[in-house]
Amino acid sequence: MQLAALLFPDLALIALGWLLARHLRLPAGFWDGAETLVYYVLFPALLFGSIARATFSPGQAAPLVACAYGALAVGIVASYAARPLLRADARQFASVAQCGFRFNSYITLSLAVRVGEAPGLALAALIVGFIVPMANTAAVWPLARHGGGSVWKALARNPLVLATVGGLLVQALGLRMPEPVDATLVRLGQAALGLGLLCVGASLRPLAAPGADPALVRGALRLTAWMTTAKLVAMPLTALLLARAVGLDALATTIVVVFASVPTSPASSVLASRMGGDGSLAAFLITISTLTSALTLPLWLALARGP
Repeated sequence: MQLAALLFPDLALIALGWLLARHLRLPAGFWDGAETLVYYVLFPALLFGSIARATFSPGQAAPLVACAYGALAVGIVASYAARPLLRADARQFASVAQCGFRFNSYITLSLAVRVGEAPGLALAALIVGFIVPMANTAAVWPLARHGGGSVWKALARNPLVLATVGGLLVQALGLRMPEPVDATLVRLGQAALGLGLLCVGASLRPLAAPGADPALVRGALRLTAWMTTAKLVAMPLTALLLARAVGLDALATTIVVVFASVPTSPASSVLASRMGGDGSLAAFLITISTLTSALTLPLWLALARGP
């Protein structure tokens, strides 16, 4: 019952976002604008503020980040293996390979707040900031043949990466933000979580048949099952085993497992569409991943928190 209460606010906001997007007559482009605001302003403010005011040391952070990287690496390898093992269609594979390892940052940070309050949020923000460059690079790589420009330039301009670097610099230099500035960042961060989860719900889509060829439909369903398993089973299992192996404390173990067990990123469909892939298939996979995580997340959280 405690875990159900822990997850309910996030799931409720996602469901509300889905209902609003389909039944409330909002202006065209409202959700795209809201997601842009979260990604470029609210979410970076949350990352920067959380990391800048955190009290962890590099020695404490390194094992946590290493476990997160280990889980991500397993997700990437498992996702890339789908192409030869499933003999997947090239365009379909390039579109959804990212869904097997990218993660929903909004759900990660929202759960971290309720699991560990400010210390949990700081640990989760650290993971998000360090993982984004590698995850984005691996996501773009299969789509690169379809266009999209320089991966490295995109990473250098990524607002999440810049916010993380800025927060780490402030902490490393021992600086303290003025109280009015810190209070402003806190309020921006609170807005990021609520609005971000509403945007996740608005992005959920049913499967649009990729074409008349039944083989493509079957291929899409196989890829969906494969990537969902990689994201919601292989990654959290790896994170849990690594956390136990390196001796992370209870809070750090829970946070890294939360990171690994949340559903895939809602931005995956946008990336697929903008780089010439199948955006509708990616949107369907996001939907399946999000709905399935409502069943798997409580199990992984229970295992992470122990008896």
